Amino acid sequence: MNVVKGLPASPGIVVGEAWIYTPIKYQIEVEAIKDVPAEIARFKNAIKKAEVQLQSLEKKALETIGAEEAAIFETHQLFLQDPELTEGVTNLVREKNVNAETAVFRTFSSYADQLEMLDDPYFAARALDIRDVGQRVVHCLLGIEFDNSQLPSKPVIILADDLTPSDTVQFDKQYVLGFITVRGGPTSHTAILARSLGIPAIVSAPLDLAQITNGETLVLNGQSGDVILAPSEAKLTEINHQRGDLQLAQEIALKAAHEPAITLDGHHVEIVANVGDEIDTKRAISFGAEGVGLFRTEFLYLDRNALPTEQEQITAYQKVFDLLTDKPIVVRTLDIGGDKTVPYLGLTEEPNPFLGWRAIRMIDERPEILLGQFRALLQAGANADLRIMLPLVSNLKEVMAAKELFEEAQESLRREGKPSAEQPQFGIMVEVPSVAIMADVFAPHVDFFSIGTNDLTQYTLAVDRMNERVAKLGSPFNPAVLRLIKMTIDSAHQHGKWVGLCGAFGGDVNAVPLLLGMGLDEFSMAPSLIPEVKATIRRWSVERAQQVASQALNMASAEEVEMWVQLTITKPE
Repeated sequence: MNVVKGLPASPGIVVGEAWIYTPIKYQIEVEAIKDVPAEIARFKNAIKKAEVQLQSLEKKALETIGAEEAAIFETHQLFLQDPELTEGVTNLVREKNVNAETAVFRTFSSYADQLEMLDDPYFAARALDIRDVGQRVVHCLLGIEFDNSQLPSKPVIILADDLTPSDTVQFDKQYVLGFITVRGGPTSHTAILARSLGIPAIVSAPLDLAQITNGETLVLNGQSGDVILAPSEAKLTEINHQRGDLQLAQEIALKAAHEPAITLDGHHVEIVANVGDEIDTKRAISFGAEGVGLFRTEFLYLDRNALPTEQEQITAYQKVFDLLTDKPIVVRTLDIGGDKTVPYLGLTEEPNPFLGWRAIRMIDERPEILLGQFRALLQAGANADLRIMLPLVSNLKEVMAAKELFEEAQESLRREGKPSAEQPQFGIMVEVPSVAIMADVFAPHVDFFSIGTNDLTQYTLAVDRMNERVAKLGSPFNPAVLRLIKMTIDSAHQHGKWVGLCGAFGGDVNAVPLLLGMGLDEFSMAPSLIPEVKATIRRWSVERAQQVASQALNMASAEEVEMWVQLTITKPE
């Protein structure tokens, strides 16, 4: 029996036969084009063909999964209509005299690379969308057709290096027991669609697919991220007991998803969602979110040559705000940086861009960007419970400078007689250790803190979370990270301020007793994780969670903390 550890992406435990998915292989030959108009016409015909295919996939997803998942393919169609992408292709054909396949590959890959440079799992997943659409257009140009006869015809566990949204939706649900991918993250569409379908999934599993044979028995544990190869009979018996218990717990959690998360001793914990647009927001509400703990705004600034206008921003923000008129909305201001991602912002190549000039650090040279965003958010949130937070803060000077701009935005809107949020909250993200250590200094100047555990962990432990070779060293269960979280919460509470957490740690049921015991006020997570986190909170008392957290804070390693939590979480009281 061999156990391989990946990242849990969709809960559930299954036993079944392995089936290796191998995508269609093709090679793009760079060719010089003599008839440019004919090549551009060929590209436009491929776009039309791709649109028809995506419309068919959207319909299939709508019928078999749901409206939110079908919207993935609606978004793919929008990419085909995006002038930045389509004109980028035609300009390459004209200027470089290259064939359409080459132009499509270069243009779509370049934009996907820009998204991946944002060092955000959400945008890394969107980059996969771009590559998926580009690949579809290339297939249309090369005349490659998808062959449904090659798909599994009996229930199997599907393994792949990675899966695009198009790959995933093609599979017949009745024949899919689970998904395992060597690459990808918990925010990939494989994970999103798997959770929507109720199919267990594991991503970033270090498997050698060449060493696995179609038909061999596997165990996929979407709770722990374990892939068990050649399980023993005793292990299979144990797994089947676990599956029955898990299925019952999930059914109970989903039924109670819209009920509040109240501990055994009567403490209400706010459970909210991380979103990127109105589609995410609708999904969050359907899973019982009590608001939004992280609304990413970067989408407005990408794929354009100039800053979005104030009205463009207002319109985009209101689409989300209108869905949450009676619920809190925490908005993260622009967090773009790294390399030459957005040239019009003045970003230049840097040796270590993610520790460079980005996010709030742009305030000295480009204060008008943040001022414009403040004005748009205040107007869009006139009827909302608006809470605005600054990313990547590392010193008090940045906060004070931003507060001046915030007050300037409020005053200018009052002078102009424009509607504005009456009592907006002003907060900061805790992603840099210096802020956690000095939270007592920051607390008097803000209304709240939101802990971004993804960045806080990598900066505390000096681990690049996007580097698969070292990512596992960067565990938020590390006592050093836990102590920084506790310091932040304690300092905030001493000054009467609340604390949320919007990193992936907030949606991990194993982290619930630790965060609850440390006094966290708000848990924010991917929408589909809400029912299970709420159910977990209801099984704990604050007093018992405090005991578990206190013990963990004095441990020496992440492994020790995780083992301790595993021992206690099944029997909270």
